[in-house]
Formats: sequence, structure tokens, C-alpha cells
Amino acid sequence: MNDELIEKAHELRARGLTTGEIADELNVSIDTARWLNLQTPEKHSSEVPVDFAVNWNSLGGSSTRLKYVSAALSDMALEEGEADVILGVAASGIPFATFMADYYSYEMGLETSLAVFHPQKAKVDDDDISAGGTISTNFASVDGKRVVIVDDVITSGKTMNEVVNTVQDLGGEPVAITVLIDKAGLTDILGVPVKSIISLSRLI
Repeated sequence: MNDELIEKAHELRARGLTTGEIADELNVSIDTARWLNLQTPEKHSSEVPVDFAVNWNSLGGSSTRLKYVSAALSDMALEEGEADVILGVAASGIPFATFMADYYSYEMGLETSLAVFHPQKAKVDDDDISAGGTISTNFASVDGKRVVIVDDVITSGKTMNEVVNTVQDLGGEPVAITVLIDKAGLTDILGVPVKSIISLSRLI
């Protein structure tokens, strides 16, 4: 499995993706993505980072499956109350956010808009991602809005910290974070409840 991930990481690097984008594509941490790019399939370090690679291709290739999973994410988020905006974290959170906004609007009869967040890790290829990401001006604003944040996977929680801080800085109120898989086993991030379909816990 490691060799396959190493080859995939090198392929993505050759296509010009940053370490953060490679981490997103493979659903691994940035540290793991960095480790993968330093290895070769023929020879690699025995000290493998502790991580879980997530493959949800069977879900991502089907709009019907995405719709049903997004409905489940919406149902979990509604436990924290209604939202004005569903904010998808680029790139993998956007399909879920789109279906969730549709579910809120047409199934629940709520006036819910779609917003998109671009994390800093996708823009630069170094360790300094403290500057934060941005919310696209091509979609809804979060100012004065109740916001549900959605992504596919939480690995360490760093990106979600970035999203929550950005939403709050722009005058929004994050009410819930929804993800397919929470690899960090978090119940909240900066006081915002985390709702995941699957939560992983490492047994010691």
C-alpha cells in the first residue's frame, strides 16, 4: 500500500500539485504527503508517519451517492440548528456543500446559500500556512450568517481551525463542522461541534 501511495504522490507532484494539494488528493496529513514525496517505491524509510489513507472514489464518482451522503451530513448539522450558508472547503468539500445547500433549501424549505473556502495549504508549498485561507467572492458571503462548514476528512484539525477563524473574522457564526471521516477523533474545533459519519480512534 505504501508503494502505491508513494507512486501516486510522485505523480501528483509531477503534475504540479503542492504538498497541501497532494495531502487533500490522498486524504492524508501534510506530514504524510511530505514523507511520501521524499520516498521512492524501491526504497523508503521504515519510519512511516502514523496516518490512515482514505479512498472514497466509489462515493465521489456517483452523484446519487453524494446526494444521499450529503443529506446525512445535513441531518447531523441540523442538530445544531438552522444555517444560512453551507461553506465547502476546496476541493473535496464543495460537492457535499452543494448538495447540502440544495437539501436545506428544497427539502427543508430554508433559504440557504453556498460558499467556498480555499485553504492556504493549497496555495503555497511550504510549512508556513499561518496566513490563512480565503472565502471565494464568487459565492455567498458569510458576514452575519450562521455557517455550516463541510469537508470530506479531518486529519489534524489545522485546516478547520483556519476555516473557523476566517469565518469568525468575516463576521460569520460557525454552528457546525460536518465531515465524512474524522481521523483526529475531535468533538469540537474552537468550540464548534464536529459531526462526522465516521470517526477513527487509534487503539494503543
